[in-house]
Amino acid sequence: MDRSKVIINVSIKAIITNIILVIFKAVVGIFVNSIAIVLDAVNNLSDAISSIITIVGAKLAGKAPDREHPYGHGRIEYIAAVIIALIILFAGATSLKESIEKIITPIKANYSIASLIIVGVAIFVKLFLGNYVKNNGKRIDSQSLIASGTDALFDAVVSFATLVAAVISIVWGISIEGYLGILIAVLILKSGIEILKETLNTIIGIRADSELSTKIKEYINAYDEVEGTYDLILHSYGPSRIIGATNIQVDEKMTAKEIHGLTKKIQADIYSKFGIILTIGIYASNKTDKEALAIEKELKNIIDQYPEVLQLHGFFLDEKTNNISFDIIIAFEANDPNGIREEIINKIKEKYPKYNYFVVVDSDFSD
Repeated sequence: MDRSKVIINVSIKAIITNIILVIFKAVVGIFVNSIAIVLDAVNNLSDAISSIITIVGAKLAGKAPDREHPYGHGRIEYIAAVIIALIILFAGATSLKESIEKIITPIKANYSIASLIIVGVAIFVKLFLGNYVKNNGKRIDSQSLIASGTDALFDAVVSFATLVAAVISIVWGISIEGYLGILIAVLILKSGIEILKETLNTIIGIRADSELSTKIKEYINAYDEVEGTYDLILHSYGPSRIIGATNIQVDEKMTAKEIHGLTKKIQADIYSKFGIILTIGIYASNKTDKEALAIEKELKNIIDQYPEVLQLHGFFLDEKTNNISFDIIIAFEANDPNGIREEIINKIKEKYPKYNYFVVVDSDFSD
């Protein structure tokens, strides 16, 4: 599946649909003197512009990696989504301003049956278009398409509210155009803020998807030689380019040749199944050393006293150097991770003083 082609094809259909709606709504809105319908047309125009930006973003994001951008250009899609969110916010602010002016200096709207029919048809068109664009966005993991689809669904709600206002005006002679315009503006602003927040979070860096990280760990743990998978980190350089790293625990008696073969096979299989480029580190385990097993058991008892410590892994005792190393994952909420680390070292050292302890504090990067 070519993501870029899907994004472009879906966006072109959205542009054509929105331009048709802009023309019809603008003509009807001006003819019947309805600020709500005119604002609805403006919102459709912003949707068309958003789709154009989505196409440009997809084209640029699809460029091959180069020396200056060795991880590719995939994050341009996120930048495109930010621009779309800003356009939505601008449309919302403009709508709010014009709606307030409408309340201050009201002008009676003159709706016709034809205008109501056009607005009604627009509701169904935007519902269909919104679901179509959003579902394709989810299918190919495109935030810009999801943003456009979500905005289109909001438009359907806005159009429905406009239709309700028209009916109220015709039946009871009450004009709620300005107040409805404010409601529309608030919905538009809310949508823009949510899209902007989600996209900026992605650019900043968010926690790896729980379902994906769990599947990757389960997949790697299924290898007979692997005793555990830890420290999985995933970096997104665009929806279709993820680079990561993890550590696996294996028996200390495995040879370098065996470990080499194992890690290469895991890397190839992970890329084939998940499309992720994965770097793999190694933890060796003491499976038969009674002293090591006893120390590790005591260490687990100590760590159980600290609810902030989420996991112990990578324990290894080197008898030649009397060095003991292990990693602990401490929750982000912990006030003093290094203090907890020192306390754990001191407690285990009281029981087994002859060893040197090397402890790494890991972050809770993934589930």
